[in-house]
Amino acid sequence: MIKNGKDKFVGIQISPISFIDEGIDNVLDTLQKRVGVNVLLIGTVSWLGLKSGRSVSWEIDGWPDHGIPEPFSMKGGAYFDPDPKFYNKTFIKNFKAQDKEMKNKDILKMVIPKAREKGMKIFIELMEPFFNYAGHGSATGVDIPNLVQCMEIDVFGKIGKSPSTSNKNYRNWILSMIEDQVANYDIDGVMWCNERYSPLDQLFQGNEPGDFSEDFLIEAKTHNLNIEKIRSSLLKLYEFFQETLNGKNFVDGNLIEFFRILFDKPEILEWEKFWLKRNKDLDKEIYGLVKWIKPNLSFGLNVWNRNHFNFIRKVQWPWKEQVGYSDWVKPITYQHQSGEIFHREINIFGKTILNELSNSELVSSFSKILGINETSLDNLIERGLDPDTYIYTQCADAVRGVDGGSKVYMGIGIDAPRSSKEQAICTPDIAYRSVLATYKAGGEGIVLSPNYASMKLSNLDGVAKALKELKIFE
Repeated sequence: MIKNGKDKFVGIQISPISFIDEGIDNVLDTLQKRVGVNVLLIGTVSWLGLKSGRSVSWEIDGWPDHGIPEPFSMKGGAYFDPDPKFYNKTFIKNFKAQDKEMKNKDILKMVIPKAREKGMKIFIELMEPFFNYAGHGSATGVDIPNLVQCMEIDVFGKIGKSPSTSNKNYRNWILSMIEDQVANYDIDGVMWCNERYSPLDQLFQGNEPGDFSEDFLIEAKTHNLNIEKIRSSLLKLYEFFQETLNGKNFVDGNLIEFFRILFDKPEILEWEKFWLKRNKDLDKEIYGLVKWIKPNLSFGLNVWNRNHFNFIRKVQWPWKEQVGYSDWVKPITYQHQSGEIFHREINIFGKTILNELSNSELVSSFSKILGINETSLDNLIERGLDPDTYIYTQCADAVRGVDGGSKVYMGIGIDAPRSSKEQAICTPDIAYRSVLATYKAGGEGIVLSPNYASMKLSNLDGVAKALKELKIFE
């Protein structure tokens, strides 16, 4: 049943810079009157252009038909005014964005009153990792002294590329800046995204696994994990993946050898399971924090598309579990971008433990296991996945998984950044069919993603067309 009125949720993720570039009233009128949007999800803290800046793939995609067609030299940080009293348990205190376009501006104070006049809702939108994320337009530097002291440490003892979410200063900073915004601003909710690679994730991609930072090791030891045994076993598995990625074929096959190592060294899965628990605990802590301050505030999980393209992640992140710490979930399904992502995930296994399977066998097996309607990798990157089947099946899977415990608002990709000119292009028809597929499958809303700053209004017109047919937008 299509819902409207107070139950309507047509959201859009949007950068602070778009309001500066185009004017708040103009942006709100365009989104509300032309597209049917009634929920703004504003990236309020980030060092990633995909959350806070203009288009991050303009060299490939060109500039959209709105905004300022110039690169944004984003410095990143908080695009609201942090309240010092909330940051007593972290050394990360001074992180206000210093972009000249946003200096001395508080995007929430600017937008909330005007949005309220138009009956629109405001959510803050946050994503971990906040820094140095490939493909997301990372800022060239992060002006937070001593942040490097919060970093993960890999199995070889080297400092990693992202802060450890178990580091007390870093974790407390995340909780503090969310508490600050929830307590001090008249917002309607929070959308939180957690896109961290687990130790197994890192190993499959040929990277050194973590996290051997001091705070994580303290937590692990309190759970009686044998750190040195785990370190030795992870080094063994790291060696295995390095060999497979370099073309080695083990006597009984790579898949058998992989499971042989896991059977011989079960502490590897103990480490993976503990890392996963601490990662999920952060999501739960944020959910509890929001509900403690304002019980009626809406809390949504922005769920990584790798969770439905990678069968190990699908095992690790069941929908039913996420019901316990969300009011709604947003499966990321950026259809025109999805062919490249599915191709990449299949290759992770095809180059390692499933190297004996042909491309056709891989895609057939993965499609069957994951519920994705594809039969070939041929031109998959160029054509993307069909929204009539891809969006529909993933939405239906989420609806079935949450089983009424949370609502499902599908993340519809509108001009998500492309990584190459060969990658599929978003069109009004893709947008149109994606929206129809969402509601046909039982979804109760949509979130247009990942950033209005890169979206073409002509493609958003495809969204409006579908919403009008569904009687959600008049």
